[in-house]
Amino acid sequence: MVSDGEMRHLRRCVELAAEALEVGDEPFGSVLVTADGTVLAEDHNRVASGDSTRHPEFELARWAAANMAPEERAAATVYTSGEHCPMCSAAHGWVGLGRIVYVASSEQLSSWLTELGVPAPPVRTLPINEVAPHVEVEGPIPGLSDEVHALHRRFHTAH
Repeated sequence: MVSDGEMRHLRRCVELAAEALEVGDEPFGSVLVTADGTVLAEDHNRVASGDSTRHPEFELARWAAANMAPEERAAATVYTSGEHCPMCSAAHGWVGLGRIVYVASSEQLSSWLTELGVPAPPVRTLPINEVAPHVEVEGPIPGLSDEVHALHRRFHTAH
């Protein structure tokens, strides 16, 4: 069960996903938070640049590796609008970040994209714990997933 404070971080992730959409990118957003609830970094998708590795979860893992001690990373939480893809799950695990809380699951996203006629991605969708088995994961979070679904519908309808 996520707390009110955690819901605030998840709402920010949805706002960041909307910001990505406004600049022509796929709607994903993520926030890195310390054990005491301090927001350290946030980002949104930047794959429209042509670099398909520019996911916010991957960028936050890189930021954490460069700016946090291992014990700080282990105690941190990444909040995100969508469940990590395999690349981002691996980065999260390799860097030693703590918990992940996501709004919409990869399974939900896959069904939405299928419904919209979007071709399958080049990398297989896997649950986070299939890639990073020791990471504590919570999601999907009811309530906000409808907003994330609407953002994806807007993006893929326009493209």
